[in-house]
Amino acid sequence: MADGSLTAKCLGLVVDREDRGAVAKAREAGITIKVVERIKGEAREEYDWRLNQAIEELGQVDVIAALGWMFILTPWFVQKWEGKIINVHPALLPKYPGAHGIEEAMEAGEKETGMTIHIIDEGVDTGPILVQKSCSILPDDTVDTLKERVQALEKEWYPKTLQMVETGEIVLPVKVSS
Repeated sequence: MADGSLTAKCLGLVVDREDRGAVAKAREAGITIKVVERIKGEAREEYDWRLNQAIEELGQVDVIAALGWMFILTPWFVQKWEGKIINVHPALLPKYPGAHGIEEAMEAGEKETGMTIHIIDEGVDTGPILVQKSCSILPDDTVDTLKERVQALEKEWYPKTLQMVETGEIVLPVKVSS
């Protein structure tokens, strides 16, 4: 947004903890921050209800850009925001869904991997794919060196994808169920 390549308006940042790295960046950019902390023993539905409330307090939300959100959202929340929650995943889906896509691609002996930007549905990394970009897995790669290249793709293409939504090149909501 700072360089003008993303013209969408960011209504705010919603995080589960104050110590997330994005909080300092949002403060610096003057973006509203809402912290919705998890409560020990709280049902997922209760947490998602509070999360939804925080999001709705930001105003007219057209898209939720999930970054580093490592919690499974409840069916209620996904249905409420159907086709409007965009996520980024460090693998070329449908291969290697879940939390360890980079490691699993390396362990499987893949020659390439990459990242997928997709719509969140009720499954785990199973929603409609919006954008995929790949990179080679080099013979001397470690998880860390490959993770750097995958994250560079994510940092380049997540804002580009949001801009495609902003300009109408990608139209939300994307239908996630039949």
